[in-house]
Amino acid sequence: MLTISQLFIYPIKSLSGISVDACEVTNRGLKNDRRWMIVDKNNQFLTLREYPKMALLDVEINEKSLSIKSREHPQQFLHVPFMSNANNLENVTIWNATVQAEPVQHETNDWLSDMLGNACKLVYMPEESLRPVDTTSGYHPEGKFTSFADAYPFLLLGEASMDELNSRSEKQFSIQRFRPNIVFSGGLPNQEDLFENFTINDITFTGLENCARCKIPNVNPDNGILGTDNEPLKTLAKYRLRNKSIEFGRNIVFNGSGTIKVGDELKLR
Repeated sequence: MLTISQLFIYPIKSLSGISVDACEVTNRGLKNDRRWMIVDKNNQFLTLREYPKMALLDVEINEKSLSIKSREHPQQFLHVPFMSNANNLENVTIWNATVQAEPVQHETNDWLSDMLGNACKLVYMPEESLRPVDTTSGYHPEGKFTSFADAYPFLLLGEASMDELNSRSEKQFSIQRFRPNIVFSGGLPNQEDLFENFTINDITFTGLENCARCKIPNVNPDNGILGTDNEPLKTLAKYRLRNKSIEFGRNIVFNGSGTIKVGDELKLR
């Protein structure tokens, strides 16, 4: 039996993720997943690829706000009140998409700029801003939306796939390096490659393509350092290279709504 073993949300794109036991599925993925994003002075998105120390900013979700804490400077933290006026929207750019987003207060921007060493600001994707799934690989399913995730509302990864990677490597890597939303136990290594249709708690999911990996997994989430040994991508390239891309994990879209939780069965169709 295939079973959901872990769920993760990443409220602010590229910052530390949050492990949850259950989460609501909204029209663009898990609730609060990547609804905030940090952009530069030109409103271009920032990620761990260029700023690996983003991994050292931990996020908590409170009743009426986000809390951001720095592991480098434990005495410094920031509260970001939930807000969605949707009347002061700006265009921001993430990959090939232009998205309308709401700027957060200036105090937040000053704090983040200090932490990252670059002028930047935090923006929020309000309900009124819908970003269609439209990938450079050619997938643009009608009526499917995503947040500030790279391309898809969900990333799925199997524990067996991680076990195989770690069995092939001299080092041991945590699954957090790959920033999945849904992790499942059971099955075979990389079995998710073949997942086309499955259900979790009566919500239907469709696998569209495997995730082509950039260098983000080479960032150690514990210390915010981009490794110089190109691991774990170097190991993955030995057996997961497909069409000049290193594939690991499955990008998925969905139909339906509800809540999924750790312990739910993943049922193949």
